[in-house]
Amino acid sequence: MESTEEQGRTESSRSERRPRVRRNVTAAIAQHICADRYPSGSPLPRENDLCELYGVSRTVIRESLKVLESKGLVRGKPRVGTTVCDRDEWNILDAEVLDWMGPYIKDFDLLGCILEARRTIEPAAAEYAAERASAQEIADLDKAWRQMRDSASEPESFTDADVMFHAVLLAASHNQVFRRLSSAIHAALKYALHASNIAVENREDAVLVHGELVEALRMRDKAGARECANRMLDLAVRDLAAAEKAIGRTK
Repeated sequence: MESTEEQGRTESSRSERRPRVRRNVTAAIAQHICADRYPSGSPLPRENDLCELYGVSRTVIRESLKVLESKGLVRGKPRVGTTVCDRDEWNILDAEVLDWMGPYIKDFDLLGCILEARRTIEPAAAEYAAERASAQEIADLDKAWRQMRDSASEPESFTDADVMFHAVLLAASHNQVFRRLSSAIHAALKYALHASNIAVENREDAVLVHGELVEALRMRDKAGARECANRMLDLAVRDLAAAEKAIGRTK
């Protein structure tokens, strides 16, 4: 028989393994949904069949389905089972959902949708920021820009600084709706910027226009700030085309 101490170690080991197992199974089911192995409107296999398919217990399957339901991918009903939701119901701004969509993301035209949202929001936010940004917010934007400049040859670090720049810009507009939108699209924006940044070899144009936007805010130049934001988005159109081409090659 196991001692109390050995039983404790066993239980601890199980509790450490289960979240990792659950995450892997959740991701596997989600990726199969994204790949249309389980199409929208269709029922998922029964619990027992899912257990056999993914080699885990019913507890793990139930926990995974709860996660997927919370993100809008599936819906469970008593005596009916679990059904795959229409794509319009998915929380596509969730970081995990974006990750699960992975190589299928081009099918959702998500990068284009994010760009359309930025076209609507960022020029206005830049103009408001030129009027309303605090000295500290302009300093934070300058810091993010310098990090972009200094990591132009490192896509991961460049993307982190790029995301920070845009988050600070929306906050510096002092528009509560824009601030909320910044939080809502953070994961999607990071995904889009990362896709663009790894698809292009030269980021000097992006560094230049981001720096010019910081200077426009310092000068309280509202028209100049809006113009810089529009130029950033013109570059984003170019980079989006390169990103989508790269995604197409890897599918």
